[in-house]
Amino acid sequence: MLSGQIEKMGSRLADPVAYHLPIGDEEVALNPFLGRRLTLSYAGVITCIACGAKTKRSFSQGYCYPCCMRLAQCDLCIVKPETCHYHLGTCREPEWGEQHCMIPHFVYLANASGLKAGITRTSQVPTRWIDQGATQALAILKVRTRRQSGLMEAALKQYVADKTNWQAMLKGQAPGVDLAQQRDVLLEQVGGAIQVVNEQFGGPVVEVLERQPVDIAYPVLEYPAKVRSFNLDKNPQAEGVLQGIKGQYLIFDTGVINVRKYTGYHLTLEVD
Repeated sequence: MLSGQIEKMGSRLADPVAYHLPIGDEEVALNPFLGRRLTLSYAGVITCIACGAKTKRSFSQGYCYPCCMRLAQCDLCIVKPETCHYHLGTCREPEWGEQHCMIPHFVYLANASGLKAGITRTSQVPTRWIDQGATQALAILKVRTRRQSGLMEAALKQYVADKTNWQAMLKGQAPGVDLAQQRDVLLEQVGGAIQVVNEQFGGPVVEVLERQPVDIAYPVLEYPAKVRSFNLDKNPQAEGVLQGIKGQYLIFDTGVINVRKYTGYHLTLEVD
């Protein structure tokens, strides 16, 4: 039995993906628990992952309200990167922005519940793809800043989805997609947008990539026919036989739980 504040599951690309759960001062390997009964119990305590203060509610997946309002990583531009305002001098934390936003990013295609486009820092590949439950992924563009990646993602959204259907993702593996072919079609469609971004930033800031797709397999014994989510705020216990791990979800025979959603919560993990 282990207890403590949890954070989102860590992962390592392997066949299948190897997962671990940070809980308290420990990091617990989860793959060996497949087929065993697990219990996650909420102790009624949430502490902010930034300042450590107790909070009645978690904001932006792990923060207290003051930190959510103060920190750059909780600003709206994190989920809408095309609205990044660092260049206007209004970033909440310019130093944080320099380290996380004013650095190279990938624009990518992924297949989790179907074809989608997304962005991520280059250092977050393949973690970002694993967190989304993608079974295929391919970086198609490289840019110099987060804002530039957001502008290109916005152009791609005219032709392809930018969100994952998490319920479909948890019901099984999406049919395969020829990502290289889709890349070629989409890049032709957004060629004008690439030119506009290059001109806007005074040079060739958008690099077209020709890489091979990455295939990702997950540790899943059985997918659920119907997806039912645990809600620890309403029922402080999630219990069942662990049938799989995909994205940031633990899949039990009794339901699923999004571990990332409960970042900052203090939980107890028991394994029978």
